[in-house]
Amino acid sequence: MQKKHMERCLFTLLVLLIFALTILGLYRVTKHSAAPASTTIPVVSPAASPADDPTATSSPTPKPSPTPAPPDRVDSYAVQGIEVASHQSDTMHWRIERIEQEGAVCYLTKIYLLDPGTQIRKATANWERDIQYPVDMAAKIPDATLFINGSGYVSPTFPEIPSNYPGSSPDYYYTPLGSVTVTDGQLFRRLTGVPYYGLSLTRDGLHVGDDPADVLAANPTQTWSFYVECPVIRDHQSILDPNWRFTTAPAMRTIISCIDEHNFILLTVTRDSSSALTMRQCVDYLQSAFDPLWTYNLDGGPSIALYYRLSPDDDWVRVAGGTSKDADIMAFAD
Repeated sequence: MQKKHMERCLFTLLVLLIFALTILGLYRVTKHSAAPASTTIPVVSPAASPADDPTATSSPTPKPSPTPAPPDRVDSYAVQGIEVASHQSDTMHWRIERIEQEGAVCYLTKIYLLDPGTQIRKATANWERDIQYPVDMAAKIPDATLFINGSGYVSPTFPEIPSNYPGSSPDYYYTPLGSVTVTDGQLFRRLTGVPYYGLSLTRDGLHVGDDPADVLAANPTQTWSFYVECPVIRDHQSILDPNWRFTTAPAMRTIISCIDEHNFILLTVTRDSSSALTMRQCVDYLQSAFDPLWTYNLDGGPSIALYYRLSPDDDWVRVAGGTSKDADIMAFAD
């Protein structure tokens, strides 16, 4: 009897031991399988700076030299109308837009030049012998991609000369108006005692002049000129003569505005819609839209011309005018 009792006790202890071992094994398996073996994620701390470690030493981080910002490009302005054509190179950007202004069809050309003193060009007809079609003169500037008509001129068809010019009209036939005329650095005319109200191109850019001595002292390479009233904006202010006949007379026009030394606006006014603009309307529009440094009215009427080509290897495309002969042109080249 006692022996059987001891056997039952041993059996019970054995069962309890097996049960305890089973429970312990299940616990350990559950604990180690709760996360994959690759759950250890390294923590990346930001690199300590000298300010974080007072014992660390380092040289101050060098600041890069400021790079001069390129001048703003007027061709990056929002398109005011319908784009006709555009051109971009390392040294020149231009874009021609067709706009309607107060019922008149106009062309707005926005030009950026890296070096206006060398990229603005002039071609002329034969001094005192003839006038020529603009596209024929443009052939003398093979690297140009854009050109407009230039100076007003005297001819048997347009014989008017200012009253302060010496001599008579035939003395000036087939030459541009202006008391100073310079082409490719050569002086063709200087009228004593007559102010100069034209444009002059020097090494540092395009300018509006009035004193012939000052104009010539700057060693201009080219000049373009017209009437005394043709500078219509100077130093951002309108100087338009209210008594000038073109101030209130609608007409076809070629107008150039200087925004800054690198940027220019051309306004070509046509009669494509049988309507044109007065000079007052042109000045008001240019001032409100662009606030130019200066604005100059080049030859107008049938003399207007605006041509472009996308590459010097291409043929010229006529945008406006160009059907009448002129004394000279103003071209823009890469």
